[in-house]
Parts: sequence; C-alpha cells; structure tokens
Amino acid sequence: MAPATLTAARVETASLPVIDVADLASSDPARRAAVGKALRAACLDKGFFYCAGHGIPQGLLDAAFAETRALFDLPDAQKDALDKSNSRCNRGYETLGGQTLEPGAMPDRKEGYYIGVELPESDPRVAAGRFNRGPNIWPADLPGFQPTMRAYFAALSGLGETLMRGIALSLDLPDDSFDGYCHDPLATLRLLHYPPARPDAPEERGAGAHTDFGGLTILMQDDNGGLQVFDAASDGWIHADPIPGTFVVNLGDMIARWTNDRYRSTLHRVINTSGRERYSIPFFYVGNPDYEVRCISTCLGAGETPKYPAVTVEDHLQSMYRKTYVR
Repeated sequence: MAPATLTAARVETASLPVIDVADLASSDPARRAAVGKALRAACLDKGFFYCAGHGIPQGLLDAAFAETRALFDLPDAQKDALDKSNSRCNRGYETLGGQTLEPGAMPDRKEGYYIGVELPESDPRVAAGRFNRGPNIWPADLPGFQPTMRAYFAALSGLGETLMRGIALSLDLPDDSFDGYCHDPLATLRLLHYPPARPDAPEERGAGAHTDFGGLTILMQDDNGGLQVFDAASDGWIHADPIPGTFVVNLGDMIARWTNDRYRSTLHRVINTSGRERYSIPFFYVGNPDYEVRCISTCLGAGETPKYPAVTVEDHLQSMYRKTYVR
C-alpha cells in the first residue's frame, strides 16, 4: 500500500469535466461559444479536463501505444544507443531516473523518449543552435515507429491548434487570437514508461508533483491509471482515471502567466500502484519560440497589474528545463 503522502481519493469524473470539442469546427458561432464556455469553467477550476470529440482515429492511438511498448521493450544496449545525450536538441531516449520533477524527492521512476518537430541540420534554425530545434533520433530496429509517431505528432498538432482556438473563445476573444502563437510551434511528443512502484521505496514517485512548463498538455494514458491531480478545495489528491476515447488535457505555466493566474496550471503526479507496466504519451503543445507571452489585458481586473514580465516562449522553456534536470 502506498504511504499516506502518496494516496489519492476517487471522485466522480464530473470533478474533471468531459468536454466534447467537436463543435469548435462548427460553422455555428453559438455552438463554438458553448465549447468555449465549458473550457472557461474547467480552466478557472483545476485547468484539467477530459477531451472528447477530438476526431483522432482509434487505430492511430492504438498504433502509437504499440510502438511505444516496442521501444521500451528493446534491450538496454539498444536504448542507450538512442540516448538523448547524443542529440543537441533534446531528442531520443531518457534513462530511468533521468529527471526529478519534484524538488527534494527521489528521481522519477520512469524512462522516456523525446520526439519534436523534424528539422534537418541544414535548417537555419538548427544551424543557429535554437533551443529544441533539430532532427529526431529514430530507432532503426522498429520500422513502424517513425511513420506512426510522425502521423501521431501531426494529428496532435492539429488538435493543439483547435484547442487554442477554444481557449481564445473561453477568454471572449476571437478564435484566431492565438494564431501567431500556433505558427511554427515548438511542440514535443514524449513517450513514457513507468515500471510498477517498488515496495522497498514507498516514497518514490513515477513522476513527482509538478506543473507543466508550456501551453497545453494532451495526454493519452493506458488503462492502468496512476495520474493524480491536486485539488485545492479538499487540499488533497484525486485520481484522473482514464476514460476510453478521451485525452486528459491540462494547462501549463505559460497559460497561467498569460492570464495572470486566472487560468490554473495545477500540480499533478504519477504513482503507479497497478502492479503492471504503465505507459503514457503526453504531447506538449508549445507555441512559436519567438512569440512573446504577455498578460492578456482582459484578464486584469480594475486596478490590477500583471504579475509576470513578458517572456518569449523559448526563454520560458529554457528556464523550466534547467530546473528539472540534474546536471
């Protein structure tokens, strides 16, 4: 049994709303606005919701999970050859315990794999050494891996752009207000494997308590559960159990500072007590690296001033990465 500090309550899924986003593509402004209203309520509460009606085929989701399992089933020597230390742009394999998301906690009990926007070495952004810009590392022994992950990356990029239109509507802005942010995004796909919790390390987390760095996180999780979200109202943790056909979406720190903390970037963690291997695939939809994030004026009350200075997407991400990786 997990220690008390790592336990969480089971609550009705209504505490994390299920939002059907299909109407964001509707020609009817009222239907689009209704989705925006639902998103606003979720963003003001915990900044977490289940995303239904996304339109991504189940076959692609199943294929992405199958390739993820195949990757982590490779022998250690083959995974080590794909290590992200061989990449100048943070791509490739991350060994078990390579990240510590919760300050003062044990290293996270997970291994991962980073995939980003594919750019050749000849691209000017790569030649200039821009953050997280460059080619991916692809495993040669898994012929289906690259095409599957490219297709999944493209599908989730489209969903991220759709959700940003919904976020704009939720703030009573025109739905194209974040088009500049969505142009040439710095998105990252991360494949994660969480071995079962170890009985001899009761305080170990699969992923320590943290908020996400960027804009939107779109998470596909398997049926083993383990994701826990902090609930400020009860001052405790609740389970965000998987719901078939949905993604879990949460806001990152960038949107919180963009809205002067009106919208929530909420603590969450992973505790894999299922006794089985757990897999999840978060997609971090982060915008154009040169885009300047500054407080949205409509998020300021009378006499209120911005809490945070303006920052570019790239500068914000670099500062966040420095905080969570052991050097």
